[in-house]
Amino acid sequence: MVRVLIAEDMLMLRKALVSLLELEPGIEVVADFSDGAQIVRRAQEVRPDVAILDIDLPGMDGLTAAAALRTAVPECRTMILTSLRRPEHLRRALAARVHGFLLKDWDPERLSDAVRSVAAGERVIDPGMALAALDAQPPPLTARELQVLQMTSQGEDVRQIAGRLTLSAGTVRNYLSTVVSKVGARNRVDAIRIAREAGWL
Repeated sequence: MVRVLIAEDMLMLRKALVSLLELEPGIEVVADFSDGAQIVRRAQEVRPDVAILDIDLPGMDGLTAAAALRTAVPECRTMILTSLRRPEHLRRALAARVHGFLLKDWDPERLSDAVRSVAAGERVIDPGMALAALDAQPPPLTARELQVLQMTSQGEDVRQIAGRLTLSAGTVRNYLSTVVSKVGARNRVDAIRIAREAGWL
């Protein structure tokens, strides 16, 4: 019996997923809810074999939860559902070592096969998304520029970043100016937004 946990904030879709999977022999939905903040705690309680997670959940997004489950419930394999065809989401999912990545318009009749495959240790990736991710361009930023931008996105100021990286404040400011210019942003905040949407941070 494959035990499945579902975290999806759209009630109609979540209930449809539950109904669909419970019709399948050998699959049991042991928990379903809408809030990402519950994922780790509920998974620790019910010990699912597979967690199906919406990528965009209140409380904790699906990718962050998938990474947390690797430590908290290591036997649980994760599948991400998304309605957005963004290659950067797939790259982030693979970096989080998810086992499945499907679009919400995936054929419902194939979902149970995907769940069984993931439970058996296989990876199931939407083929169109895989091709799009392969065709996507790498970030235009150097590793150091990405590091400085990441630290900025976490609320560190120029002086703090300079101290941690043993750089001068002027050098950090130069890195940030270069980042803004390279990504075509209006300012640092806009550069952080662009980098997050592209999956570089």
